[in-house]
Amino acid sequence: MANRLANATSPYLLQHAENPVDWWEWGPDAFAEAKRRDLPILLSIGYAACHWCHVMAHESFEDPHVAELVNQRFVAVKVDREEHPDVDQVHMAATQALTGRGGWPMTVFLTPAGAPFFAGTYFPPQPSHGSPSFSQVVETLGDAWRDRRDEVLSSAGSIVSELQRLGDFEAADSKPVISAVLETIRGDFDMIRGGFGGAPKFPAAMLIDALLVKGDPSSLDMAQRSCEAMARGGIHDQVGGGFHRYSVDNAWVVPHFEKMLYDNALLLGSYARCWRRTADHDVTLRALFEHVCYSLVDWLRAEMLVDDGAFAASLDADSCDIRGAVHEGIYYVWSPELLSDALGDEDAEWAQRVFHVHSQGNFEHGLSTLQLRGTPDRERLTRVLATLRTERSARFAPGRDDKVVAAWNGLLIDSLVQAAGIFAEPEWLAMAQEAAEYLWRVHRDGESWVRTSRAAVAGTSPAVCEDYAAMALGFARLAGATGRDEWLQRACQLLELAQRRFAAPDGGYFDAEASDLLYRRPRDVTDNATPSATATMTAALRLTGAMAQRTDFLERADRAATTTWGAVAGHPRFAGWSLADLLVSDEARRGLKPAECVVVLDDEASRHGQLATAAWRMAPAGTAVILGAEGSDGFGGLFTDRPASAGGTAYVCRGQTCFEPVNDYNELKSPLWHRM
Repeated sequence: MANRLANATSPYLLQHAENPVDWWEWGPDAFAEAKRRDLPILLSIGYAACHWCHVMAHESFEDPHVAELVNQRFVAVKVDREEHPDVDQVHMAATQALTGRGGWPMTVFLTPAGAPFFAGTYFPPQPSHGSPSFSQVVETLGDAWRDRRDEVLSSAGSIVSELQRLGDFEAADSKPVISAVLETIRGDFDMIRGGFGGAPKFPAAMLIDALLVKGDPSSLDMAQRSCEAMARGGIHDQVGGGFHRYSVDNAWVVPHFEKMLYDNALLLGSYARCWRRTADHDVTLRALFEHVCYSLVDWLRAEMLVDDGAFAASLDADSCDIRGAVHEGIYYVWSPELLSDALGDEDAEWAQRVFHVHSQGNFEHGLSTLQLRGTPDRERLTRVLATLRTERSARFAPGRDDKVVAAWNGLLIDSLVQAAGIFAEPEWLAMAQEAAEYLWRVHRDGESWVRTSRAAVAGTSPAVCEDYAAMALGFARLAGATGRDEWLQRACQLLELAQRRFAAPDGGYFDAEASDLLYRRPRDVTDNATPSATATMTAALRLTGAMAQRTDFLERADRAATTTWGAVAGHPRFAGWSLADLLVSDEARRGLKPAECVVVLDDEASRHGQLATAAWRMAPAGTAVILGAEGSDGFGGLFTDRPASAGGTAYVCRGQTCFEPVNDYNELKSPLWHRM
C-alpha cells in the first residue's frame, strides 16, 4: 500500500500517514481512482488541533480490521480543513443539511462524481447512545453501493439539487435598519456573563469590532463587558497568554483547550481597539486589556513564531500527563496541591483565591482552570504568574501544527500593526513585517499564491479568496505604519488578482475558484471562525483604496458591501465585520466620512512618537493612518508638498476636504473627529 501522505505539508495529514487506511489526498487523482475501481469515496475532514479527530483516528483509522473494510469498499480521502477551506465548507453544508449539526471530524460519503449521499461527524468504534459504530456505517454504505446503486445515485442527486438550491445567494433589497440590528444584538447579549448566546460560547471578535465603531454607551458596554469576561475567564490562558478556541459553558470557565492562530490574531486587534475606546479614568479595565495584549503577543513570540518569521496555525488541545497518558487540557489546569508545590503555602493560598482554584475543581479529576478574580496586586500577580509559567514549562506541552496559513497570518499582521501603533511597540511592528516578508517570499509564485506552507516550503493548496483579502489587508496596514509604498503596491496586486479570480456578478465575491470536484462553488457572506471572504475583501479594498487613492477600489467595496446586507439584517452576530462596515458608512452619512491621516515624520524615532501614537489611538474606525518621511513616494501622492516639523506633522483629509496641519498631538482630535 502506497503511503501517499508521507510527503504532505500538513501535520494533520502526516499524523495519518502510517494508518492502515489507504489514504489519498484531495485532488483529481483520488476521484479518478474511485471511477477506475467503481467505488464511492470516504471523505474524512479534520485538523491537527481537533481533539475528537485524534480520538476517532486512534479508535478507527488505526484499527487494521476497520482499515480493511474501508480499503475494500471505498477510496479514502483525508483532508486538512485548514488547507482546503472550500472543500470543508461545501461538505459541512451537506453534513449540516443531512444531520442537523456539524463539526469535526467530518465524515462524508460521496459518489465517484463527488455527490454526497451520507454524512456525519464522529462515529464511535462500538454502537453508542443511538449512534452506529464506524465499521457498521462503512459496511452498510458499502453494501448499499454494491446492491442498491440506483437508490444511492438517486438520493445523491436529490441531495445535491437541494443543497444547490439552498446555496443560491440572495442579496437584500435594501440597507438594514441599524437600530433594529443593534436591538437584535442586545437581545443575544449575556448581561451576566458577557458574550453572546449560550453554551458553547465562542469569542465574538468581529462583533466586538463592530460594537466599537460608534462608541455609544450601550454598544461600548457590550464590547467591554465581553472583553473583560473573556480576559478573566478560563478561556484566557492566565499563565501563558492567548485564548483557547471556545468555552464549553456559558460563563467562560472551561474551554475547549486548542489554541488557534486566527482567534488570537483577531482578538489581539479587538482588545487593542477596546483599550483605546476605554476611558482613561477606568484604570482597572484599561490595565486588564493592556495586559491581555502584551501577554498575547508574548505567547505568539514564545510559542507560535516559526523559524522563518511567520506564525504557526495552532496548538493541540491534548497533551500527556506525567505517566504518558493523553488528556485534553492537562497542560493548563491546576489543583490546590499543584499550586502549593509550585508557589509555597502563602502564595498558593493567595493564588487559590485569585484564580478560584478549589479542591472540587471545575474540570476533571479535581483540577481547575484559572480564572482571574478581583483586582489583585499587579506586582505580586506578575511574580506568581512567572513562577507558574516556569513550573508549567516542565510539563509535556501540547503539539503544534506548524504550517503557516496565509489568511491567518494576514489577519495577524493587520492586528500586530495596529497594536504596535496603539501601544508604541516597534518590536511588534518588526514582527508583523517579518511575517509579511515570509508570505511574500514563500507563498507567492508569480501570479499564483498558495494557502499554506511548512518549514518555508510552499504547499500545493491554492489560496482562496480570504487569503488574498487578508494578506492585502495586512500588507496595506503595514504600508501605512512603515511608509513603504511597495507593501501598498503588493496589496493592490493581491486585490486585482482576487477580483479576477473570485468576483461574482452581483459585485460580491465567491470564497474559492470553481472546481469540478465540488458540487457547488462555495460562497458565504456570514462570518465563521474568521470574517467572511467578502467582508475581508471589503475591508481590504477600503483601506488600500484610501491609501493608494484608488476610487475603483472604493467603488468595488461599496458594491461588495451591499451583498452582505442580508446577513447583517438577519444574522448580525455572524456578520461582525460587515456590520462594522455598515456602521462606518452610517457615521459617514452623519458627517464623519472615513479620513486619511498622514503623519509626515521628521526622523525615524517619531514613528512611535507622541503624534504618531495619538493618530493610532484616536483615529475613528475606517481611518487610514499613514506614517512616512517627508517626500515619500507612492501612496497616491499623499506626501506631496507636505513638510514635517520637529516631532512630525499630521495632515487629515476627509473626502475632498483637508484640515489645517497639526504638530501638537493634543490638537489632533479636532480634525480626526470633525463632522462635516
